[in-house]
Amino acid sequence: MIDRTEYYSAKLAYETDASDVHAALQADSTLIVVDVRSDEAWAQGRVAGAVHMPYSEIADRAPAEIPAGSPVVVYCWSPGCNAGAKGALELAKLGYPAREMIGGFEYWVREGYPVEDADGVHRRPVDPLTGVARIRSRA
Repeated sequence: MIDRTEYYSAKLAYETDASDVHAALQADSTLIVVDVRSDEAWAQGRVAGAVHMPYSEIADRAPAEIPAGSPVVVYCWSPGCNAGAKGALELAKLGYPAREMIGGFEYWVREGYPVEDADGVHRRPVDPLTGVARIRSRA
């Protein structure tokens, strides 16, 4: 039987969440965020600064578009979608240190992080069931 410490360590090596991705992007890391959803879903909105690469195109496109060895986080629509895992698998096959963002785009939006669409970058209200709405002082 696997040790619980090993299990959770391994799990965290392959998964991340919206708040950790946001923090990494704020720290100006070399992290590349890849949206593996359809063209229609991408057009509705995406993680600000993400690269659009449907998982079925990763094997052909990633070597030319993502520098080798770059840390990559992949996401799909929501916890009910496994396209993020499919995308992470394809990137891992190519040798990228890929992780899946659990919760997907749904939780990115619900936690109030920047969303980009054709009109620019926006923030939607934080869903109190998933994140803490921070009160900004009016200094």
